[in-house]
Amino acid sequence: MNMLLTKSQIGLDGVPAAETVLSHVDGERGELIIAGEHVADLAGKSSFEGVTARLWNGATGKTLSEANVRSCLGAARERAFARLPELLPATRGMSIVDGFRAAIAGLRGENGLEHEATIVGAFPVIAGALVQRARGGDPIAPDPNISHAADTLRMLLGRKAPPREVAALDAYLVTVCDHGMNASTFTTRVIASTQADLFAAITGGYCALTGPLHGGAPEPVLEMLDAIGARERIQPWVDDALARGERLMGFGHRVYRVRDPRADVLKAAIERLEADGADLPFAGEVEAYIRAALRRKNPDRPLETNVEFFTAILLDALEIPRQAFTPIFAVARAAGWTAHALEQRRTGRLIRPSSSYVGAVPKG
Repeated sequence: MNMLLTKSQIGLDGVPAAETVLSHVDGERGELIIAGEHVADLAGKSSFEGVTARLWNGATGKTLSEANVRSCLGAARERAFARLPELLPATRGMSIVDGFRAAIAGLRGENGLEHEATIVGAFPVIAGALVQRARGGDPIAPDPNISHAADTLRMLLGRKAPPREVAALDAYLVTVCDHGMNASTFTTRVIASTQADLFAAITGGYCALTGPLHGGAPEPVLEMLDAIGARERIQPWVDDALARGERLMGFGHRVYRVRDPRADVLKAAIERLEADGADLPFAGEVEAYIRAALRRKNPDRPLETNVEFFTAILLDALEIPRQAFTPIFAVARAAGWTAHALEQRRTGRLIRPSSSYVGAVPKG
């Protein structure tokens, strides 16, 4: 029997695992479509609640409105806050990233709420509670009457965020809410295909997100910027790193062969923060020099800026602690995860790929 597979096939690169109406990534063209819209267009006109409505409608065939989703997520945040005394004890002694995993694993159905609303509503409440605890404070009760982005910042920062900051976080949540069949979404769909419940599927998705190869942890970008430290060090630091063969964080992507389209959306959001008083030009100078250096090193296929670079800068500008970056990524991606799980259960089948056996074969 012929068990030989190409390297690409072994990694499942380009192998369709599902049919979906939710999102599409074209790595050669640098294109991301979410719910029928290019990501830049979607981020320019939709709130997180609006894009969540579109994803859930696509997955289920329902006709939820942005107002419907805003209302149910507000109620879900209140329910999640009431459950914190049950959820937080399991997180004692853990980091924010690990505590978040333990807490979301304890979520369960709430009467009167769809499971997807329970999950998406609970994520910022849990993240906020863990951040406040790390600072020595108590969880901050949600406000169901404000937007998901505004309330997320409130619970994280302990203050009402100005409109420019809310708009920046909302743009981030929309931009990274879904991204084709990435590792965490594939994990979510595999679990959902077994008919496991939504809570199990989304917990599995988050576990996949915590792996450093996924891209849900952009803290190393800030560590790189910290190491460079000053404008006069940009050139020597980058040149030395490339000479040593080190990876420059925030550049290159497994799928995109050109610039990650999400990078430009987040860069624009950062520039709006700059226009309103944030001082962020240093990172732009670093990006410009690294891109030029990578083009010189590999002119045929230079590595382009990816979403992690501007994610790190944006979240840092919003004063979100680095240890919470992965949970905040999950706050956004929960919309996509829940939609994919619902779509898989409605239209898919058990995902059960084969493997290429390379072990010993018994004689005779």
